[in-house]
Amino acid sequence: MKRSNRLTLFIFIAMVLGILTGYIVNVNYTEIYGGGAQETITDNGIHGGLSGYITGLNTGRGKTGETTILKFADNISILTDIFLRLVKMIIAPLVFSTLVVGVAKLGDIKAVGRIGGKTMLWFISATFISLFLGLILVNIMQPGHSLNLPLPDTHASSGVAASSMTLKGFFQHVFPDSVINAMAHNEILQIVVFALFFGVATAAIGTAGDIVVKFMDSVAHIMLKVTGYVMNFAPFAVFGAMAAIISQKGLGILLTYGKFIGQFYVGLAALWIVLACAGFVVLGSRVFTLLGLVKDPLLLAFSTASSEAAYPRTMEELEKFGCDKRIVSFVLPLGYSFNLDGSMMYMTFASLFIAQAYSMHLGIEQQISMLLVLMITSKGIAGVPRASLVVIAGTLSMFNIPEAGLLLLLGVDHLLDMGRSATNVIGNAMATAVVSKWENSLVTGPAGELK
Repeated sequence: MKRSNRLTLFIFIAMVLGILTGYIVNVNYTEIYGGGAQETITDNGIHGGLSGYITGLNTGRGKTGETTILKFADNISILTDIFLRLVKMIIAPLVFSTLVVGVAKLGDIKAVGRIGGKTMLWFISATFISLFLGLILVNIMQPGHSLNLPLPDTHASSGVAASSMTLKGFFQHVFPDSVINAMAHNEILQIVVFALFFGVATAAIGTAGDIVVKFMDSVAHIMLKVTGYVMNFAPFAVFGAMAAIISQKGLGILLTYGKFIGQFYVGLAALWIVLACAGFVVLGSRVFTLLGLVKDPLLLAFSTASSEAAYPRTMEELEKFGCDKRIVSFVLPLGYSFNLDGSMMYMTFASLFIAQAYSMHLGIEQQISMLLVLMITSKGIAGVPRASLVVIAGTLSMFNIPEAGLLLLLGVDHLLDMGRSATNVIGNAMATAVVSKWENSLVTGPAGELK
């Protein structure tokens, strides 16, 4: 069995074992420390939002059981925390070294501008399609209309801070005041900006920069080797992530919010089809080869609910597909700030779901305005904790939709984030392959070494 297939199998097994372990812990401690949780949950129903669900769980388990479960979840999630910290350890040096080498070898600023223009064209188009598809589907499926929730108190808060929607705030997030600080906080977009300047300057000084390119080339290969070591820990991280969330929420959360979760995943499936069709127009039948190659990073992103966790492996698979390493190292980091297709769909889907839950009608003009606002405010949010919820919070306040409606989503956000993260990986892989094809840099065999 190939190493990549073996890792996929191990991750899948770890996911199943994590769900079973979390379920056993959840059920056992609920039964030991008091019955009646299910009845209380049913009484509160989804109309109580997250607070109603948690009240039901707490009533059934009792304080001792709840404390034990929380302690278990906290301890088992250490496995996931370790893995994500190791991945974050890799991201900054990997992005910086590969991007510097890629830009320096493109040769001149014209090539950088040409590839950058094609990349942004795809990103903007994909963002608009993702937001628009989410808007259409939420209007067709109407997932929130059955809730008929009363409007909450005007002072009620979701606890999620709204994003800063100022132009100044956006540019402050894009341009670093310290590259060291940007690397310390894994601000990918800021690292990309500095790497672009550094790479162009390295190319501009000619042969004097060759030693820097060779050094960065070596660093890039070393970091890819380190990535291989870190990926071996992925199954343990997946096990910890699934065991923690299921032990706390139980399988019942899938039933409580089943309609919304199911319809959102139908929307993601539709987006995958649209992205695959767009890729087929450019790549032809090779798009299916690409989808097969990215199954490992796809499963990793889904099970850990982190697109970032899949970044190094996605880079490797794109190079195996035949994408030019220079283009991979240029497009992929940009995609993690400008091309989060799954998160884009979620923003329109979730915002209108909350409006529907409170029986608030938004006209087509308001919905289009919301779409355009989200296109702007969602850019450059990579690295922001719970970035999608932060942007949604700001959008809700702008359209006078109760911000407390986010409480309806917080309980299942992890389950939704799994699908968003996997979709982000598909979108960025497709973008990189398409730009490589547009640049006539897509080969049929494995990509060669960095030249």
